[in-house]
Amino acid sequence: MRVIALSNVSKSFGRQALITDGSLQLDPGDRVGLVGPNGAGKSTLFRMIVGEEKPDTGTVTVPKKISIGYFRQDAADGGERSVLDEAIAGSGRLGELHHEVAELEQAMADPEQADRMDEILERFGEVQGEYAQMGGYELEALAREVLAGLGFADDQVEGAMSALSGGWRMRVSIARVLIGRPQVLLLDEPTNHLDIESILWLEGFLSNMNATLLMTCHDRDFMNRVVGRIIEIDGGELVSYSGDYDFYDQERELRAKHQVAAFAKQKAMLKKEERFIERFEKNAAKASQVQSRVKKLDKIDRLDPPKRRELVPFKLKPAPRSGNDVATLRGIKKSYGDRTIYDGLDFEIKRGERWCVMGINGAGKSTLLKLLAGVIQPDGGELKLGAALKMGYFAQSALEVLDPSLSVWDQIDGEFPGATTPSKRNLLGCFDFPGDDIEKPISVLSGGEKSRLVLAQMLYDPPNFLVLDEPTNHLDLMTKEMLVQTLSKFEGTMIFVSHDRTFLRGLATKVLDLTGGKPAVYPGPYTEWVERVGAEAPGVHA
Repeated sequence: MRVIALSNVSKSFGRQALITDGSLQLDPGDRVGLVGPNGAGKSTLFRMIVGEEKPDTGTVTVPKKISIGYFRQDAADGGERSVLDEAIAGSGRLGELHHEVAELEQAMADPEQADRMDEILERFGEVQGEYAQMGGYELEALAREVLAGLGFADDQVEGAMSALSGGWRMRVSIARVLIGRPQVLLLDEPTNHLDIESILWLEGFLSNMNATLLMTCHDRDFMNRVVGRIIEIDGGELVSYSGDYDFYDQERELRAKHQVAAFAKQKAMLKKEERFIERFEKNAAKASQVQSRVKKLDKIDRLDPPKRRELVPFKLKPAPRSGNDVATLRGIKKSYGDRTIYDGLDFEIKRGERWCVMGINGAGKSTLLKLLAGVIQPDGGELKLGAALKMGYFAQSALEVLDPSLSVWDQIDGEFPGATTPSKRNLLGCFDFPGDDIEKPISVLSGGEKSRLVLAQMLYDPPNFLVLDEPTNHLDLMTKEMLVQTLSKFEGTMIFVSHDRTFLRGLATKVLDLTGGKPAVYPGPYTEWVERVGAEAPGVHA
C-alpha cells in the first residue's frame, strides 16, 4: 500500500522550473534521502506533500488519516513555556491530548465546576481512552529521552524556551516531531544545528522508528546509516536510486559516464549521416538513399547534452608564513555566571598544525575558538598569539559581514577591487556561483549560499591561521567535499569545531578533547583517535 505518491507533478517559480513531470512513491517503512543542489526544489517538494504548496500540474496523493511530522528550518518559539512543555505541546495529536488530559484533571478537582462534572467526566473518558491507546502515558518519559539525546541538560529541560538560542530552539523543533511518533517523517536538514553527539543519537533513534522517512541531509555518514533509497532532484527531474548515499554516488557517476558515451555516440552518428546527406543531396543516383536517411534522422530522439554539476577545488594562494608559535594559552579561566567552562586551561598551537576540537555539549569548544579570535576575553590566565599572524575566523555570526543590499559579484568585487575579473569569477564558480548566479542579491541567498560566499571571501586571499566554528553548516554534500579538498592544500595553521565526519576525517591531524574539565591531546589524526577511544564523539560509544 502506498503511503504518499506524486504523479506527473510539475512546479515552477517564475521562469524557474523546479520539477518537470516528476513522480515519486513512498511505501510503508521506506527510508528515503532526498538530494540535490541548493535551490533544486527539495523544500518545495516537502511543502507540496503537507499541502502548503500546490503543484502546477499533476497530483499529490496523501491518505487523509495519515499522521505526518514535518521538521523544517524554523526554530520553535514557546516564550516562557518550559522546554519540556513546548516539546510535548508541539508534538501533534498526542501533545494536544496530553494537555487536554491535564486540563480536565484540574477541572475535576475544581469545586467551582461541580455543576459541569458530568460533562467533564464524559469528555475525560473520551480523551483518556484515545490518549492511552496512543501511548500517551509514556509521553513525558519519551520527551525527556528525546531532549536528552538532542543534548539538553536537566535544568534546560525544565527551563524557559526564552532562555534558548536559535540553534537550541531548532533542537526543540526536532524533538516535537520525534515525540509525536508520526507515521510519516519529513526531515529537512535535521543535523544542521546538532553536535556530533546528538547526530549519533539521532541516527540510532531514527533507525529504531517504524515511520516512513523522507529527509534531506548534508551529512554523508548520517545518510549512509539511516536511508536505504536516494531520490535525486536536479534540473526538474526526480531520479530514484536503490541504496544508501555511497551507492547513489557511485551509480550516479556510472550513469553520467553512460550518458556522456551515449551522447558522443549519437553525435558522431548524426554527423556521419548529415555528411552523407550534404555530399549526395544533389546526386540523382543517391536520391532514394538521401531521402531514406533524412527520414531516419527526423525520427531520431535527440539526446540532450549530459548535465553535470561539478565543483573543482579552489587553488589557494600561498598563505603568508607565521611564526612557529601560533597561540599559547596558560592557566586560562572562563565562566558564564556560576558555570565554569575553564579553570586553568593550558594549550599550544604550532605552525602548520590542524586541530579539531572535540568535547561533550557544553565542554567549551566554541568558547575556545572565540577566545582565540578575540571575540571574548578570558577571566584569568594568559592568551598569547604569535608573530605575523593573519587570522580568518568563521562562525555563524560571520554571515553578518555580507551586505544584503549587494549582489554576490558586488560583494567579492568590492572586497578585492584590484583582482582580475577572471580570478574572481573562478573563485565564485568553485564555490558554486556559476554564470548568472553571481548577480543574485545577497538578500535572497539561502544559509548555505551565504556560508559559501563568506568562505570564498575568506579564502581568496587566505589567512595563515584559520579558526572555523562549524564551517560546513548548511553546505550541501558536494560543496562540503570541495571545501575539504581545497583546505587539504592549505599551508597555514587551522583549528576547528565540526560535527561533520567527512570534514573531521579529511582535515584533522591533531585532536583536542575538552571533555572532563582537563583537556586531552591526541597527537594524531581524527581517524586514529576514533579507533583509540572506540567512539566518534566523546561520551558516545560506537
